[in-house]
Amino acid sequence: MRTETVPDTTTLDRPTWTALEGSHATRVDAATAAHRSRRGRGEAHPVEDFLFSYYGTTPSQLRRWHPGPGVRLEGAAALERATWKHYRVVGDAVELDVAAFVAARGRAVEFIRRLLSATASRPARLGCFGLHEWAMVYRAGEGDVRHQQVPLRLGQSATDEVVERHQITCSHFDAFRFFTPDALSRNAIQPTRESQVELEQPGCLHAGMDTYKWATKLSPLVPSELTMDCFDLAREIRLLDMQASPYDLSDYGVEPVPIETVAGRTAYVARQRAFAERSNVLRHRILEVLGTEVH
Repeated sequence: MRTETVPDTTTLDRPTWTALEGSHATRVDAATAAHRSRRGRGEAHPVEDFLFSYYGTTPSQLRRWHPGPGVRLEGAAALERATWKHYRVVGDAVELDVAAFVAARGRAVEFIRRLLSATASRPARLGCFGLHEWAMVYRAGEGDVRHQQVPLRLGQSATDEVVERHQITCSHFDAFRFFTPDALSRNAIQPTRESQVELEQPGCLHAGMDTYKWATKLSPLVPSELTMDCFDLAREIRLLDMQASPYDLSDYGVEPVPIETVAGRTAYVARQRAFAERSNVLRHRILEVLGTEVH
């Protein structure tokens, strides 16, 4: 990893960087407006809340603009930004203290680098058909379904039959760990946290959404523009994830991708393939920030 030094520094005058900061805030506000409005009314959304409840980054945290390494912001020394963690003052300017960040987060940086590099190096596996969500409700008892505010589209018995007619091949530990006890042994792979680097592959929808998680874990090292690109992709992937799920989301205006049918599986794979390609682009961009090439 070569994040310890930043040989080239770009200096931005205050009007330039404040304009960039403002554009970022506008982008985040637009992307999070519906969530913030629902939160204010105490309303939940089974599709869109996931990016905030599971990944844990709040709209206000996402709104904070970070230019990334090698960018010096003129006129920022007297501003609140000068007190932000992992920043340092240079004259009247402020810049990211890369060495301090690496010293504090080195183990996390190395893990993310290894995981993204390994994932991007593998071919996408496209035969899972989103059955991980079905496995999470397989033979679930009353009250055990994760999204209890929405019904199962086919009912419990028919949902169980879909699982039993297909081979589950989930490679993502953070999806697999939510399988019901009866579904665990039906998975062809038994992922663990320890095998995560060895198993993750770009065809996995959850691995694609996780590009957003890794970008936020690397903040403020990762520029905010890249973080928001990861957020936008994660939001699109989450929609497909739930469209292909066993839940009836018609009350939320979400049309199903019925993976229990040939047409549904075909449609799922086409979108899954496109997401795999786009998520790999983001993995390479994050790795570029980390100063790592993928071979």
